[in-house]
Formats: sequence, structure tokens, C-alpha cells
Amino acid sequence: MNGLTIGLLIPFLGTVVGSAFVFFMRGEMSQRLSKTLLGFASGVMVAASVWSLLIPALEFRPDAAPAAQLLPAAIGFLGGMAFLLLIDYVTPHLHLGTSKPEGPRSHLSRTAMLMLAVTIHNLPEGMAVGVVLAGASAGDVGISAAGALAMSVGIAIQNIPEGAIISMPMRAEGNSRMRSFLIGSLSGAVEPIGGLAVVLLTAWLLPAMPYMLSFAAGAMLYVVVEELVPEASQGEHSNLATVGFAIGFVLMMTLDVMLG
Repeated sequence: MNGLTIGLLIPFLGTVVGSAFVFFMRGEMSQRLSKTLLGFASGVMVAASVWSLLIPALEFRPDAAPAAQLLPAAIGFLGGMAFLLLIDYVTPHLHLGTSKPEGPRSHLSRTAMLMLAVTIHNLPEGMAVGVVLAGASAGDVGISAAGALAMSVGIAIQNIPEGAIISMPMRAEGNSRMRSFLIGSLSGAVEPIGGLAVVLLTAWLLPAMPYMLSFAAGAMLYVVVEELVPEASQGEHSNLATVGFAIGFVLMMTLDVMLG
């Protein structure tokens, strides 16, 4: 198994580990823990978007004029936001932590809509890992193999609480532990698939690397702003979400700077 395959699978393994919490924890996840984990996931994704995606996109052509460096990053970032906005609008789903379906159709079961919500959530993470791995493989775009590994590990760490956030509510709704585990685990399957698709695409579109890096950043930050932060800040214990955010941000920043 080569390094590219390992890099694509590491985030998925994080989701599997988190989903396995359903075998060891009883009842529903406490609001305090849920808020902390949502904040942590937000911090990891924001730091990864900045250090692993936007900064390399801006530095892709270091000798170019500032406008030539900025324009691809800005266009890609807005494109990533628009892409997730479109998917969010046309797909019937549940926002994380809610029971009210959103989208033009709401005839699907709650489990199916929750799976769609998590797929929307995980897609930009898989894209981000794929584009960073592709950049590292290219060897001349300012992204090191260690930096790509840091991205994969950081997303995997973020996926551990995310897997638990999905599998444990499934168990609380009456699903068996094994079914809840499988649903939680499968929610992360889109990440290696999406990552591989981006790797294959980037191999043919290397000049578009800054657009793709910033596109992934925009998509990830859309998830943070639309899904994670609103849920983490509602109700009580929002201060725990803030603490979780700080820890997640510093952890991902440290991984990227130390390994990148």
C-alpha cells in the first residue's frame, strides 16, 4: 500500500474509530461533550483550510504579482462556497443536531437524510485531503509529503468525534449498536472516494492547483459556518465549543507547521 493510498484512508479510519464509541458509551452523548466536539471539529477544519489550503494556494506562484497570486485563490474559494451552497439547497437533509429536514424534498427517512447531511459534510474534507496529496505528489507546488500527512492526520482526528456524533444518535433512535456503527462508518466513505477523484483530476490539471486548493478551503469553511458553528453556539455550554475550537485550531496548526 503506497503513501497516497494510506493518506486517503487515514481520515476514513478516524470516522470508523469515532463510530466505534457506540459500543463503549451508553445512552445519548451529553450536550457538554457534543458542544466540545463540534467546536474541536470546527477548529481543525478552519486551521486546515488556512495553513494546508489557502496559504499554499496563495504561494503557488511566488514570483507572480500580488493580484495574480490572489485571484486564483479568491475565485477558487468562492467557487467552493457556491458548490456546497448548491448541494445544500438541492439535497434533502438534516443539519447536524437537528430534526427538521431542509431542502426541496423531505420524504426520505430521518436516517437517510442524516446520512446525506454527513455526506455533504465529509465531501469537502475528502476533496481537501485529495488535493493536498496530489500537490505533494507533484513535488513542485510547495506542499511537502509531511505536510500532506499532517492534513490527513488532522482530518482523521477531527473525524473521530464526528463519527461518534453520528453513530450515537443513531443508537439513541433505536438502531442496534452494529447498525449505528456501520451507518457512522459509512458516513466517512465519501472521503477517500472524493479524495481519489480529486487526485486523478489534479494529475491532469496541475496548473489549476491554486484554484483547487482554495476551492477545497471554501467548501470546508462553508461546512464550518453553515453546520458546525451554529449547532455549537446554540443553547447552553457554547463556551465549551469555544474551548474545543481553540484546542482543535492549535492542534491542526501545530501539525501543519511542525510537519509541513
